[in-house]
Amino acid sequence: MYIKVLREERAKWMEWKNIAPLREALAGLPDGSWDVTLGDAVSVKGKAPQNIEEIARLMMPWRKGPFVLFDTYIDSEWRSNVKYNLLRKHFDLKDKRVADIGCNNGYYLFRMQEDMPKLLVGFDPSPLFKTQFDFINHFIKSDIVYELLGVEHVEFYEQKFDTIFCLGVLYHRSDPVAMLKSLYKGLDKKGELFLDTFYIEGEDEMCLTPASSYSKIPNIYFVPTINALKNWCLRAGFESFEVLETSKTDASEQRKTSWIEGQSLEDFLDKEDSSKTVEGYPAPARVYIRAKKEKK
Repeated sequence: MYIKVLREERAKWMEWKNIAPLREALAGLPDGSWDVTLGDAVSVKGKAPQNIEEIARLMMPWRKGPFVLFDTYIDSEWRSNVKYNLLRKHFDLKDKRVADIGCNNGYYLFRMQEDMPKLLVGFDPSPLFKTQFDFINHFIKSDIVYELLGVEHVEFYEQKFDTIFCLGVLYHRSDPVAMLKSLYKGLDKKGELFLDTFYIEGEDEMCLTPASSYSKIPNIYFVPTINALKNWCLRAGFESFEVLETSKTDASEQRKTSWIEGQSLEDFLDKEDSSKTVEGYPAPARVYIRAKKEKK
């Protein structure tokens, strides 16, 4: 697989008619220096360029965040600081080569800078999310590398990683073991994977296979028990599997705001019984795991 060829092909995505006006707005931003705070809200302060909120709203929907750009609070659908803070106590990225697979607009990558990693690379094949990242990074001026690539490209990437994050991706893949194998191959001889996915309760090694959608999301293929997820990881080659946290998704983490379009969690759950999705499946709950590659 030729990563350089893919880069050249996907760079042309920025010329799509729905993306080109956003790129033009970015190109018109003045250069300068600003004060950056990497807190729960990634914040930029200083002399504000004109029309910041107008440009930010051109880039809707904002799924991950929040961000504060001068006087503009980008109240994203997901309060991504909840997930980040939940995982934060479990990792140390100092001097490590780190990848975030399915990085969206880079919120987690921006936060990871405080750990002083050697390298930060985000993978996400979305020109909109890449544009959101470039907008935020115009002010932050980080060295984060953003690739318009997917999880299937990780094993072929020029760089191997010490730590890979893959958060909220696995359930979108029709072959989860193949995806986990790709992540395994993307790690160096020794490395660790931090992953979260939907799960269902139960001790059996089994998974839910939605008929057409899960929580109104059509591309959800498998929702495993934790034991089934463990077996997937072991089959993919990982030598160890550790459950870090579990959590139920609620409105304190995901909800509709003026910065998204369409529906959010409240619309995905049964109006009479919030413990179920509108399809009648168990409501979304997530398991956070660490799997290690430990080749001798």
